[in-house]
Amino acid sequence: MKKLFAILLAGTLLLSGCAGGNKPASSGSTSENEVIVIGGLAPLTGSVAMYGNFVAKGAELAFKEINANGGILGKQVDFRLEDEKGDVTEAVNAYSKLMDEKIVTLLGDVTSKPSVAVAELANDDGLPMITPTGTQFDITEGKPSVFRACFTDPYQGEVLAAFTKKDLNAKTVAVLSNNSSEYSQGIAKAYIAKAKELGLEVVAEEGYSDTDSDFRGQLTSIKSKNPDVLLVPDYFDKDALIALQAKEVGLNAQILGADGWDGVISQVTEDKLKDLDGIYYCTNFSLSDENPLVQNFVKNYKAAYNENPASFSANAYDAVYIIKAAIEKAGSTDKEAIVKAMKELDFEGVAGTLHFDENNNPIKTLTMIVIKNGEYQFHSKETL
Repeated sequence: MKKLFAILLAGTLLLSGCAGGNKPASSGSTSENEVIVIGGLAPLTGSVAMYGNFVAKGAELAFKEINANGGILGKQVDFRLEDEKGDVTEAVNAYSKLMDEKIVTLLGDVTSKPSVAVAELANDDGLPMITPTGTQFDITEGKPSVFRACFTDPYQGEVLAAFTKKDLNAKTVAVLSNNSSEYSQGIAKAYIAKAKELGLEVVAEEGYSDTDSDFRGQLTSIKSKNPDVLLVPDYFDKDALIALQAKEVGLNAQILGADGWDGVISQVTEDKLKDLDGIYYCTNFSLSDENPLVQNFVKNYKAAYNENPASFSANAYDAVYIIKAAIEKAGSTDKEAIVKAMKELDFEGVAGTLHFDENNNPIKTLTMIVIKNGEYQFHSKETL
């Protein structure tokens, strides 16, 4: 199962449908040298499809805008997005298919494990790749052609520890993390190390596995240590369960999360939304940022999809424009030239300004969100 974005000469973007949908036929009048073929990978079905579809929508909007405004280097973009179902093997197979289709760059992957696997292949092929949302540190490390638009897991952990000390005035902290997730562990380990460096006392470190849905035992143990702050670095489905169960056991610690919390409100019934009040988490983007670039993006996204964009959508949107900027700076679709140009970019997008460090990770600020009255509200911009 897959989705295909075919963006043709008239600037029209066709998104093939949902589960069971068929790939639309390509235009017989469009030869390969009339378009720039860009590949994409995302989980459009499966357990993390929510994230993949956020990315797909952000990318769709950006490519539609680009083609409507003349394309890249005077050519329209043919964006070919494959559904990898959140699975490493599916992602590797989809990557091979896209390479057979002569893509010049790759947008993706979305979650960290498939991104790591595909990044190895892209680097071996010298293919410019940018993950909009893959946060695991080794996605880009030692891979000159692989970039990311979001911050890394360790960077999130360190900034969250600094926020705990400076903004939350905490003295004691606890961590509840997913032992099965490199994403969760990467943030947790960096947070703990930085917290200790800043003089915070780590009173509890508890874990669980991907198959767990009852966290009351761990939360009760944490409650007995009476921490000021509890860090929960995981994706929104687990985060929602943990937040609700923390209330059930009477844990009063300030809950703090990473960017996987984005979308957590959608996992909670209306009568339980109050249990999320006061939770802070970091992300790349805020709907209430008054920057005109952000507000224009939000307006256009809502017009296209009748919903607000998530940070995953914003990062995908930015990643597309980073690709555009790099190709235009290079003046060609030569892979080496695109990589060189991307390394030299100073880019301003809806998720902030950035340039890339020696490992092709963006140097950028984090946006802190606080949940209030069933809404995500901008709190502050944070950095180390």
